[in-house]
Amino acid sequence: MHSSDLKNLKVAIVGAGYGGAAAAKALGLLGARVDVYEQANRIREVGAGIGLRPATINRFRQWGIFDAIDRVSSPSEYFEILTATGEPITKETWPADGDQTRTHLIHRGDFIDALLGVLPEGVLHLGHRLRAVEDRGDGATLVFADGRTVDADLVVGADGIKSVVRQRLFSDKGPVFSGEHAYRAVISLDDAHGMVADDNLRMYIGRGTKVYLLPLRHRNQVSFDITALCPDGTWTPSVTKDDLLRTVRGFDERLVRITRGLDMDTVNIRAVYDIDPIDTWHSDSVVLVGDAAHSMLHHQGQGANSAIEDAGALADALRDAASVTEALARYQATRKPVTDTLQAVSRQGWTEDEIDEVFPGQRPAAAAVKE
Repeated sequence: MHSSDLKNLKVAIVGAGYGGAAAAKALGLLGARVDVYEQANRIREVGAGIGLRPATINRFRQWGIFDAIDRVSSPSEYFEILTATGEPITKETWPADGDQTRTHLIHRGDFIDALLGVLPEGVLHLGHRLRAVEDRGDGATLVFADGRTVDADLVVGADGIKSVVRQRLFSDKGPVFSGEHAYRAVISLDDAHGMVADDNLRMYIGRGTKVYLLPLRHRNQVSFDITALCPDGTWTPSVTKDDLLRTVRGFDERLVRITRGLDMDTVNIRAVYDIDPIDTWHSDSVVLVGDAAHSMLHHQGQGANSAIEDAGALADALRDAASVTEALARYQATRKPVTDTLQAVSRQGWTEDEIDEVFPGQRPAAAAVKE
């Protein structure tokens, strides 16, 4: 699109997560007039650590914000998978783009703070809970719960797995339970019992449970994550310390001690959901990015990275296409085949034999949630 057209383009982004914040930065650099509307009254990212892949880091270099990310992250060389008791299974070097761009490990809270921190003042609007979106074809109107409305030439739905934009315009299918729970905490390196000595991610796997140790040594901390099979699909389940200890029974005793020492008030507990791939991500004036478009399970560590890549691809399409309509079609054609594959691969978390071993007699019910 011509630079004059982009400068006259009014963009309303729903959601201030990774995809929304990245889209705001990328589209703002094109010259568009961007506003981000977030339902929360304050930004508070829960959870733990994630890995930012080289393609993501290169987007930050392109947008001139790499230094903001680099200050709160650590480069990592490889990802190692071990048995429950610590015998090596495989070690995979992280993909890299030459010597300059490596995978970086970062805390989710630091990541979103860094992304929002590079946006111009006045772009982010908190306390805006979306109730409806009206697609007029040549533009769209957002209707918020308090009655406020916003008109825009382009609406970007970045409002997550429970996306109002997606459910109103593109698919009424709800999130799909994976048959798993995720328990996540950030602990001091001193409480890791000597298991973290470098900046590399390790996963211990056995009997339906995966335990991740993701170093955040720039914080003197480590992200400690347990993903375990469980048939309880309650969105935020009630889980005790004894429940967690049962999931790591038979694991390296140091992992058991870490679990035993957790402060349960600091553990983020949730059932794990994704969504089925949807056919269409856009109309002529509304488009989805990130989890709103393709929420996926965390087994491949691609959720946040995919959201950043969406933002970059959307900006590229708007820059290169002749119109918004053409740009949105080009964006979907570029990104959807990639995320469809990642969604499918990420669902390959457990075998039916593992499910049957942990929950005898419940294999058909637990397996069905992935179909």
